[in-house]
Amino acid sequence: MFSRSALSRGAQLAARRQGCSQLAQRRAYAAAASSAPSSFAYETTDVAGVKVATRDSHGPTTKLAVVAKGGTRYQPAPGLTVGLEEFAFKNTQKRSALRIIREAELLGGQLVAYHTREALVVEASFLRADIPYFTELLAEVISETKYTTYEFHEEVERVLHLKQEKLAGDVSTLALDSAHTVAFHTGLGVPLYPTPTTPLKGYLNENTIADYAGAVYNKPNIALVGDGATTTALHRWTEQFFKTVPSSPSSSYTLNTKPSTYYGGEQRTPHNHGNSLVIAFPGSSFGTFKPETAVLAALLGGQANVKWSPGFTLLAKIAAANHGVTATATNFGYSDAGLLSIQLNGNAAAIRNAAVEAVKAVKSIAEGKVSKEDLAKAVAKAKFDALDASQSGLSTLLAAGSGIIHSGKPFQIAEAVSTIDSVTADKLKTAAKALTDGKATVVAVGDLNVLPFAEELGLKV
Repeated sequence: MFSRSALSRGAQLAARRQGCSQLAQRRAYAAAASSAPSSFAYETTDVAGVKVATRDSHGPTTKLAVVAKGGTRYQPAPGLTVGLEEFAFKNTQKRSALRIIREAELLGGQLVAYHTREALVVEASFLRADIPYFTELLAEVISETKYTTYEFHEEVERVLHLKQEKLAGDVSTLALDSAHTVAFHTGLGVPLYPTPTTPLKGYLNENTIADYAGAVYNKPNIALVGDGATTTALHRWTEQFFKTVPSSPSSSYTLNTKPSTYYGGEQRTPHNHGNSLVIAFPGSSFGTFKPETAVLAALLGGQANVKWSPGFTLLAKIAAANHGVTATATNFGYSDAGLLSIQLNGNAAAIRNAAVEAVKAVKSIAEGKVSKEDLAKAVAKAKFDALDASQSGLSTLLAAGSGIIHSGKPFQIAEAVSTIDSVTADKLKTAAKALTDGKATVVAVGDLNVLPFAEELGLKV
């Protein structure tokens, strides 16, 4: 028989061993977390005149994208970026669109093209071993697409009209586009898609799109970004297949490269398919990252991170108190400017009440009325949001490529995260006060009989 004292000593020893094991495990996790950002970094170099960025996650699949400086801010006429996007993976000098689709499907690949305000992206996702085929395909798409008349009328124009009809009823997207137009006028102020009332005749056809392609698809204007590929493999196939890409613009078109200027102001648009209100201020660009803006966006928030709770963020609490409203704070970062937006969607009367509370929340931050606990939560959330986004193949390829084509180097998330820890209550207060003292951008779309004016919210425009 074992004595009770012996059992108690054994239990104590076991507890001590378990405690030591857990402490060691926590230390290991902490070490892994502290070193994690370095794994997000891209290696960059110049291969055959093309700027190439690579990082290898050692997984079974690869994402490869050509990121070009050809977003809507750079187009010299409306609709050209959308038209060039829709011509991706159509007939080339070597392959028909049908052949491209069938070959990609046989290899299990996925092909996509999309654009932002600054970038035009042609992307392929595929099994790691198939990098030679898809590297050749991307080079072929940007240098040997035919831009035929029948494809423009049957595919490009038709799809554009369908997207225009869909977006015409999306008040949230319309409000954000209008907010950019009010804030920046031209350049970043150009809508992501032309509205159904935008005159496109004389601006958009197969010939103008081909001319725009000559201005966009050239080596100084693009970056090739690979995620899940070895540096050796990507460099080898880039050197072989990207020789056909022009080394300089081959078009009479020139890109609109005017620097962005923030103006601010107000715009109101009636709409019978919903309500949306955007309150925006100058934000943080990825060219000049402002950690205070990232923390401010995280503190305003709007989305709950924990189930069954509205969360600690100020907009989440406001939305919970105003039934029928969704509220989100987002910093839209670009190469030379940013837009920190608060967007409220839902019932017009509820939006009106929530908007008043949202402006009060921003002003309370400017007055330094933020608890230490909420600030710590906001800093942690800002870091998590940045690191979490960096693990998404779509956003990392775009961020890395956009950084390269605008500044010559990819946006490195590790550097940004390290500066977020330096945000103090005083720095956050100063940043918020600069916003409330300056000119705001206020856009209302929906029931204008109810949605508030900027003056009613106490904002300068």
